Amino acid sequence: MKRTIFVVMLLLSVFIRTGFAEDKELRIFSWSEYMDERKFSADFKKETGINVKIDVYENNEDMLAKLQAGGVNQYDIIIPSDYIMSTLLAQKLIQPLNHSKIPNLKNVMAQFKNTPYDPGSKYTAPWQWGSVGLMYNKNKVSAEAVKSWSVIFDPKKQAGTFWLMDSVRDTMNLALLYLGYDMNSTNPQEIKKAAEMIIAAKNSRNCRGFKPGVGGKNDVDAGAAAMAIVYNGDAMRAVINDPKRLGFVIPKEGGEIWVDLMAIPAHAPHVDAAHKWINWILDPKRGAMLSNYNRYATPNQESLPYIIAKDKKLDEIYPGTETMKRLHFTKDLGSANRLVDEAWTKIKSH
Repeated sequence: MKRTIFVVMLLLSVFIRTGFAEDKELRIFSWSEYMDERKFSADFKKETGINVKIDVYENNEDMLAKLQAGGVNQYDIIIPSDYIMSTLLAQKLIQPLNHSKIPNLKNVMAQFKNTPYDPGSKYTAPWQWGSVGLMYNKNKVSAEAVKSWSVIFDPKKQAGTFWLMDSVRDTMNLALLYLGYDMNSTNPQEIKKAAEMIIAAKNSRNCRGFKPGVGGKNDVDAGAAAMAIVYNGDAMRAVINDPKRLGFVIPKEGGEIWVDLMAIPAHAPHVDAAHKWINWILDPKRGAMLSNYNRYATPNQESLPYIIAKDKKLDEIYPGTETMKRLHFTKDLGSANRLVDEAWTKIKSH
């Protein structure tokens, strides 16, 4: 009798750990303002019975630090950018996907299926893709002035108040491009020059300091700043609502292009629910609903027919050939990451 009770309790324990618990909750760690959190949470619960809890961050480095500090055991879905994948993999912070549980992977565009950062989509599925550029108030800054990053990085050519982005690689990338360098440079002297230029811009009378992309966007929209370095989707949600007053541009020296991904932390407590979420997002209509809300480009081929028609024609969201020539992917710098981190510490402290 005791043995029977023991077996029953053991089976019940296994069931609770691997079945019941996983079907009741999903914990997501995502960028802020990246989805209609209330609607998506409610819709997912209605369709699956799973409760969704969402925490937010403002840059990849904050997300990584949280994972390293125990978040790898707390969250079921994270939304990392392509360039930080090598770090996540090297530190074994994410786990392989079970493709049999994600049939909607077939909807992903070919260019996002076999990438350098994740060959064969072994660990990730694409979420959205976009760029980093300059949002500006047309009543305060001319279209001519924003054609160059000098409007930010040259104190003599600054045309109004602005926010730098509080993100090490995004801001350093643009400074390096403006100086004519590879934005993935590992040259200590080039990194030093970029840092010195950012410090000079930061200490100019026009600079308001550093803010995440969303914060900078909000201030430009509210009239509290003339310009801000932001992510294109953040900017375009405001620009589309007020195109006569607001604009977004990739200056002539270039900008950054990125892909954000869905991944499952190595010790996620609800792995089955995480797979259901990924498959749910990759549904054609659901993927379109995501992009129609956040104004970033969809990586889902089958979502395109459901994307707002005007959005598909906007170069700021779906860049044309000429704009794509000026956009560059961020790469992991290996040991040279230390040089950039040290430069960023100096930038913030001076």
